[in-house]
Amino acid sequence: MKPTSTARIYRPTRRNLATLANVLARGGLVAAPTETVYGLAADALNAKACRAIFRAKGRPADDPLIVHVDTLAQAEAIAEWNEAARLVAKAFWPGPLTLVLPKKPGVPGIVTSGLPSVAVRMPAHRLFRQLIRLSGCPLAAPSANPFGYVSPTTAEHVRDHLGRRIGHILDGGASKIGLESTIIDLRDTAHPALLRPGAISKEGLERVLGLTVSAHGRTVPTKARAIAPGMLERHYSPRTPLILSPALSPELIGRVPANEALLFIRKPERVPPFKNVFWLARSGGSLSEAAHNLFDRLRSLDTGGWRSIHAELAAGDDPLVAAINDRLSRAAAKG
Repeated sequence: MKPTSTARIYRPTRRNLATLANVLARGGLVAAPTETVYGLAADALNAKACRAIFRAKGRPADDPLIVHVDTLAQAEAIAEWNEAARLVAKAFWPGPLTLVLPKKPGVPGIVTSGLPSVAVRMPAHRLFRQLIRLSGCPLAAPSANPFGYVSPTTAEHVRDHLGRRIGHILDGGASKIGLESTIIDLRDTAHPALLRPGAISKEGLERVLGLTVSAHGRTVPTKARAIAPGMLERHYSPRTPLILSPALSPELIGRVPANEALLFIRKPERVPPFKNVFWLARSGGSLSEAAHNLFDRLRSLDTGGWRSIHAELAAGDDPLVAAINDRLSRAAAKG
């Protein structure tokens, strides 16, 4: 059952942006769009404001936040930079890439979960960048949803689940990418590590760095401390049980019980008239389309009364294969 909404959704007018930036500057919370997913933003240098993020989401204090910046100067004010970080920032910022670096003293401990490192990103979304600029502060912003649930990619998603806990949502349309940012740990420049796959691929990072990027250690036990978001074994999870399959066979259609949903990466060539068959992209569609639709589809299936969801894993050499399968695997993990 959806909560009764009290949050106001704001159109992205100049006046509304100024109003919401003032809310942030005064220590309030604003849910806002990025190119990845919608984030729940607060002044990253205001510990009290950032604690309100944790309360609104029900997020454990040992799961650090990502700090979003508008300029390289802002990023350098909160983190200790190195040559590797400068290389990847030049190649991929603004964009869906988060860097984990040693933090500077001004970053509150609540933001980093008491760790000596900080996660920092320069988003590509025009409206989010404007909020940073107008508020005059870097913005800490995890996904704008209850902790552990499917991430939001529209303003309506945010209102559906946080509408009674926050007051302000900026509507910037559906998030373009639909999956959270890639996270790379660059504290040790000789041994960069991929902590979360996203639209920026491991191979792309390796080409820029001229180094092998380790993909080990991307998952920590559910109750363990992570150095960056999105590393818990169970995350992005619908309440409906999710069952993974390397490749859903079209022959399964009609054999799966009518109260169990089938979720294909792409629309099967011939779809019989069964109401429990869904897909993320059109026949022959791209994985970018599938990624864009993933969280929206999981949310709609989760409220559809299905007993379970059988989801197909992505395949191929597209950079988004790892990101899509990472989200599906964590969503399907047992709690």
